Amino acid sequence: MNVLELKIKDLKLIEPKVFEDQRGFFLESYSKTKLSQIGINVEFVQDNHSRSSRNVLRGLHFQAPPYAQDKLVRVINGTVLDVALDLRLGSPTYGEYEIVELSDQNKRMFFIPKGFAHGFVVLSDSVDFLYKTSEYYHPESDGGIIWNDPDLNIDWTIQNPIISEKDSKLPFFKDFKTPFVYEK
Repeated sequence: MNVLELKIKDLKLIEPKVFEDQRGFFLESYSKTKLSQIGINVEFVQDNHSRSSRNVLRGLHFQAPPYAQDKLVRVINGTVLDVALDLRLGSPTYGEYEIVELSDQNKRMFFIPKGFAHGFVVLSDSVDFLYKTSEYYHPESDGGIIWNDPDLNIDWTIQNPIISEKDSKLPFFKDFKTPFVYEK
């Protein structure tokens, strides 16, 4: 497995080793040992699978402490633009974000640690999106930042995305009091 360099060091974009031939391909989508070798020492407790249509935008979401989640995300069908926003007070990259493309073609995985808001927009006709989490979902800890915050100016590459009513009411970054603290 190969880890690609990103501007926010705590995020990891992972390229698994893929074995392809005329029959198709094989890859290890999860190996606790191999993830540990690249600095991801997380006990994942839940797997989630979502399916979305073109132009659906989900996010930017997080779970606040004490139920904060590390996530390992990947796409098994389709293509998304995936965004992770640093919410850790005191972080040298607080308020900055990383954008990566995940697809069934590039087979990349994106590790997003606690303290980041996460979202994605679907660029293909549909997408099957998988993510492992280090904590179970707790509705009372659910939070987020509005996807189109003008101060963040995230280029989602599409106009008029399809969003949930809940996501349309998330706060702006400037009005958000973070529960996350940078630890290094």
